[in-house]
Amino acid sequence: MIALLAFAFLFACPGLRAQYAYPAAHTESAYSIPQAHLLQAEELVRILRSSGAVKPLMLQVGSHMLFAEGHIPGAEYIGPGSQPEGLKQLQMRVNALPRKKMIVIYCGCCPWNHCPNVGPAYETLREMGFTNVKALYLPDNFGADWASKGYPVAQGY
Repeated sequence: MIALLAFAFLFACPGLRAQYAYPAAHTESAYSIPQAHLLQAEELVRILRSSGAVKPLMLQVGSHMLFAEGHIPGAEYIGPGSQPEGLKQLQMRVNALPRKKMIVIYCGCCPWNHCPNVGPAYETLREMGFTNVKALYLPDNFGADWASKGYPVAQGY
């Protein structure tokens, strides 16, 4: 519950939120991701709960603070997709993987149309030749579109 309040406070305060904004390394926005490559929260929950399915690699491409406050269990923190360091970490993490591996990226820092991280991370993975990349569509933020709906949340790093 504390994490939800922290998310709500952060996203209700534009001045505080600005502290966690990053200058874009790429110009791609979340809107550049084709609709067919968006994953709804309910769909990801079904995938994660299915017993026989191969689980996707889930990568959080937003801020470290938000990851520590709450993230999808099993997700790995990569770093902000809007920063060269985050994109480099992303490339290093996935470089040895088969290009057909299902990868789910998400941020949840802010409303989808303002997210600086998901678009560049998506484009980087596509440029590397990954063909099964999905972006978790969180229209408002992680707190509102995942945690407050009762989906599983892990805290810490």
